[in-house]
Amino acid sequence: MLEIAHLHRRFNGRPVLQDISLRLAPGEYVAITGESGVGKSTLLNLIAGLDRPDGGRLALDGADYAGLDEDALTRLRRDKLGFVFQAFHILPHLRLRQNVALPLWLKGQAGAAADFEAQRVLAAVGLADRAESWPRELSGGEMQRVAIARALVHAPRLVLADEPTGNLDPANAARVLALLAERIRAAGAMGVLVTHSPAAAESADRVLHLTPEGLKG
Repeated sequence: MLEIAHLHRRFNGRPVLQDISLRLAPGEYVAITGESGVGKSTLLNLIAGLDRPDGGRLALDGADYAGLDEDALTRLRRDKLGFVFQAFHILPHLRLRQNVALPLWLKGQAGAAADFEAQRVLAAVGLADRAESWPRELSGGEMQRVAIARALVHAPRLVLADEPTGNLDPANAARVLALLAERIRAAGAMGVLVTHSPAAAESADRVLHLTPEGLKG
């Protein structure tokens, strides 16, 4: 479970996030919308352990982030989090199978076992026949499907998606969002989608709106 309670973050003395609370159960997928500059990316960075709050509690599966040092937060990101970004971040010098296997390599799993898992997840996103392709050979929609496969291959507890369809046309965006939601639920993971798009948010189980006063359900 993801637990956020009364989270606060300030920059240069100015409050950016105030009294943010959220509980997320396995299999649940939530979208967070809001105007530009309201703190959506800041909240995502806090959940990812890339930034520290000024107050409040943030815990994943009972592990309070406040009790974790930087090495422990790095391990948490490696083992329990999956990331899907707007810009894909697919490595151009690796084939698709290798890109998807990368989280497994970082956990110390390599060889045939990692290749098998990468192939299995590529099949789940409809790209089984493209495992040996290079990123330059794919469309934008296909690239984002690879990014979803990479985010899920190591069975993360929590998937964080930051404007994942911002570079896609509406038809591809709709397909990618449906796939992301379906794979998160099928894996029993939790998902947080940050987006400015009401249409994108509709793919989630529930939609929360981030305002200067907090999260509104």
